[in-house]
Amino acid sequence: MQHEIKVTIGLCVKNSEATLKEAIDSVIHQDFPSELMEVIVVDGYSEDGTLPIIKKALSNTGIKAKIFYEKEGLGVARQIVVNNASGEYIIWADGDMILSRDHVRKQVEFMDQNPTVGIAGGKFKRYLGETLVATLDGIEWEVLDHVYGGKATTRPVLHRAGGCIYRVKAIRQVNGFDEYITGALEDLDAEYRIGEIGWLTYFTTDAVFHDRRKETLKTLWNENFWYGYGNHYFLHKHPKRLSALSFFKGLQLSSIAYKLTHRKIVFLLLLHSFFKNIAWFFGFTKAHIDGYGHEFC
Repeated sequence: MQHEIKVTIGLCVKNSEATLKEAIDSVIHQDFPSELMEVIVVDGYSEDGTLPIIKKALSNTGIKAKIFYEKEGLGVARQIVVNNASGEYIIWADGDMILSRDHVRKQVEFMDQNPTVGIAGGKFKRYLGETLVATLDGIEWEVLDHVYGGKATTRPVLHRAGGCIYRVKAIRQVNGFDEYITGALEDLDAEYRIGEIGWLTYFTTDAVFHDRRKETLKTLWNENFWYGYGNHYFLHKHPKRLSALSFFKGLQLSSIAYKLTHRKIVFLLLLHSFFKNIAWFFGFTKAHIDGYGHEFC
């Protein structure tokens, strides 16, 4: 009997062998019918054991799988998934992310019941036993979930694709992801454009995923430098979204986080946020020097 694919799992990876086994296993062991799922892997020409891990894990699972390759960046990688998706929805997973066993089912049920929602973000949970840097970064995401959870908006508030479900109709209506985005914010750009044509964005409150945050100051710096670099393109493309850096963000986060956790450690978010903003600024400046995004000037 031929079953119609309901949901596509989009997995964009590169050199993820250290964390990938847990990630792919969390996809395989969903309590959602495997015959209604497909997995589309887009590999950025990994130089480690990423692909052998994926191929071994997916063999004999009953889940249809396709593997593609790219070396142009996340805009191209995600668009490959959009172009080849057979499902009504796409759920994005990362190589360092673990989906709860009921994540796919709950996300699909939510989208089926809410036809005006174009994107629904899952509920972020931190890993236990992380470093201080990773813990603080994770608390930021928990605060965002608390602020926006259970609310619908046309504004881009998710700032991520991992752990989110996209309605294929919505992302295709805006011609998919911007393939000129080689680094960060391809997801924010897509979310913004989907909202512009009236689709809602929603933070679900029970479709959980666990995401590893950056564990050292060096990796945190590199990530936010990368975000700053990508923001230069994004803010030139969407000038209405242009705003000054908020150095008071850490204070706002700390206040909310303390109410949620009652842990004094959260007041380090002041320094944590300042550090990330400085890295962002240097990345943004580098993109300006390189001319990344100047075509929109």
